[in-house]
Amino acid sequence: MVDDDLWALIEPLLPPWPERSPEPRPVPDRLCLQGILFVLYNDIAWQLLPSELGFGSGQTCWRRLDRWQKAGVFDQLHRILLAELNAAGELDWSRACVDASHVRAKKRGADTGPSPVDRRKTGSKHHLICDGRGTPFKVITTAANVNDVTQTLALVDGIPPVAGRPGRPGRPRRRPEALLGDKGYDSNPNRRELRKRRILPVISRRGATNIEGLGKLRYVVEQTFALLHQFKRLAVRWERRTELHDAFVSLACSLICWRRLKKRRP
Repeated sequence: MVDDDLWALIEPLLPPWPERSPEPRPVPDRLCLQGILFVLYNDIAWQLLPSELGFGSGQTCWRRLDRWQKAGVFDQLHRILLAELNAAGELDWSRACVDASHVRAKKRGADTGPSPVDRRKTGSKHHLICDGRGTPFKVITTAANVNDVTQTLALVDGIPPVAGRPGRPGRPRRRPEALLGDKGYDSNPNRRELRKRRILPVISRRGATNIEGLGKLRYVVEQTFALLHQFKRLAVRWERRTELHDAFVSLACSLICWRRLKKRRP
């Protein structure tokens, strides 16, 4: 179910329906969103969405997901919730963590490839950057055989601009002070680019001893992956179109932010 406070944030972002439409009266947006959430949480096929729930047909919910993705609804929602967390002092900009996780892609499609960790079965990879407390900033979906290091700068540059805290005027923030990564992100050119962005690279080097204490700081990114993959639709990829899969990812990131915000509120 979508509670009233969350719906109050989402509803203004939804594209309006034309006043005079030749089609039958559409299913209310709030019910369709609940149908989309049902699929996200339970990972059922669209055509198996139970009609007795009153969320409309699976096809209707799928079309609404596609329409909202094209309008950028889920990315906007994620940015709004990040700004709310930042205003509450709940974002840790002292460091950001990067990591990647493989998921199997059942229907192939764009951004899929042979997985090096799953007997070369077709899969995708989620590349994640989060703050020092595990709040997801950005997720990029690639083929499973894409090296982690190739997405480092894309993740850093993909952090959305987050409005500052009340009483601290200035530009929206989008750069952490340091970036933590394992040996999969070892790259001297990337280190130079991070320093140009005034970000301190704290990345283990191949063939060298791990940086002391790095694991204790990076555990949050693994924790965030666990939260993302509790949404069963993200643990296995079914969408052939990457943008629809990414719509689910952005919605899941928004829900993680929303839960943290609700814990903060009295």
